Amino acid sequence: MFEAEVNPEKVQKADLVVSIPSYNESDSIAFPTRQASKGLAKYFSHTASVIINCDNNSPDNTKQVFLDTPTEIPKIYISTPPGVKGKGNNFRNLFRKIVELEAKAIVVVDADLKSITPEWIKHLGEPLFNDFSYVAPLYVRHKYDGTITNNIAYPLSRALYGRRVRQPIGGDFGFSGEMAKVYLESKIWDEAVANFGIDIWMTTLALNQNVPICQSFMGRPKIHRAKDPAAALGPMFRQVVGTIFSLACHFESYWTKVKYSKPTAIYGFGLGEVEMPPKVEVDTEKLIQNFHDGFNDYREVWENILPKELFNKLHEIKGMKRKVFNFPTQMWARILYETAISYRDRVCDHDLMMDSLIPLYFGRTFSFVKKTKRMSTRQAEETIEEDCMTFEMTKPYFVKKWMESKPSPD
Repeated sequence: MFEAEVNPEKVQKADLVVSIPSYNESDSIAFPTRQASKGLAKYFSHTASVIINCDNNSPDNTKQVFLDTPTEIPKIYISTPPGVKGKGNNFRNLFRKIVELEAKAIVVVDADLKSITPEWIKHLGEPLFNDFSYVAPLYVRHKYDGTITNNIAYPLSRALYGRRVRQPIGGDFGFSGEMAKVYLESKIWDEAVANFGIDIWMTTLALNQNVPICQSFMGRPKIHRAKDPAAALGPMFRQVVGTIFSLACHFESYWTKVKYSKPTAIYGFGLGEVEMPPKVEVDTEKLIQNFHDGFNDYREVWENILPKELFNKLHEIKGMKRKVFNFPTQMWARILYETAISYRDRVCDHDLMMDSLIPLYFGRTFSFVKKTKRMSTRQAEETIEEDCMTFEMTKPYFVKKWMESKPSPD
C-alpha cells in the first residue's frame, strides 16, 4: 500500500533535518540512519531534529527497514508517488517538507554510505548554524573514485563560476532552510535535474545565489559502492554533464564575467591523509577500447560539434601507441567548451551529444590513470588542481567563442 508520508511521532516542526534519499536501499539504509541519530543526539542535543528518508516508493522494503531502525531521534518517511523515480524528484519532495517543517538547516547523506560516522552530521550541520548557507563535503577519495567529478564537474564548475568546490556532486552536503525555498521555487527544472543532475544543480544554484559557501572536511574517506570508471555510465553521465551545460545557458550573465577562481573556506580541520580510501580497480583495456569504439559510433557527431583541428587532433591521439598515449588537458577543456556551445545551439539531439562525449571521457580517463599510476593520493590531487588551472586559462577562448557564436535574439 502506497503512503506518501509516515510520521509516527507526528513531528510538526524541526530546526535541523538529516535526510537520506533512497531507491531500493533496504540492505544499506539502516547504517546511515543509526549514525545520523547518534550524530544528532551527540552534537545537536538542544536542537529539534528529525531524520527524513525521502524515497521513490521502493519495492524492496526500504521504508520498513528505515522506520524499524532504532533511533533516539524521530523519523519521517516521505515518498514520491508510484511510478515517479529519480533522485531529483526525491529532493523536490524533501524541499516541500523542509519548508513545511520550517527547518533552518538540512544535512543530506547517501543511503549506501559505509564510512559515515556521527561526526559527519556535525561537520555538515554545524556550519549552517554559523552563517553558511551551503556546505559541500571534502573527503579523501581514491584517485580513481569520482572520475566524472575530477575530469568534468570540478574543473568546469570552478572555471565557470569562480569557486573551488572540490566535490560539487559529492552526495553528502548541507544547506539552509532559505536555500530549500530557493530550490523549491526555481523555474530551472527538467528531466535530468529530476534524476542524477540534482547534486550539480543544487551546488550551481548556491554558487549563483552568492550565498556563503564552505567545504567541510569529513575526517574519513568516502566509502560507498565505488564504481570502476570504465563501467557503463549511460543516464548518470548524460544527466550530470547535460545539467552542467544547460545551467551554463541559464547563468551566462554570471559566469561570462568571472575571470579566475578563488578558494572556498574549509570548515573544520585541514585536508590531511587521515585514513586511506579503499582501492578502486580500473579496467584500462576497456577504457581505451571504448575510446577507440567511439570513432565508429560518433564520428559524425564529433565532426558536427568540434572544429576541424580538434577533430584531427583526436585522430592523432587515436593513432598513439598505449605506451605514449596522452590526451592533453587543454584539448579536453576545449572539447567540453565546444560541446557546451553546441549544446546551447542544439546542433544535434542532446542525449546523442552527451553519449558521444562518453568515449572521449574514457580516453581522457585512460590518460589520467596512466599519468597518475605511480602517484600518491596527494600527488594525484595536485595533478587535478593543475588540470583545473588549465581549464581556467582556456576559459577566455570559451567566453569569446560563446559570445561570438551566440544566436541573435529574434
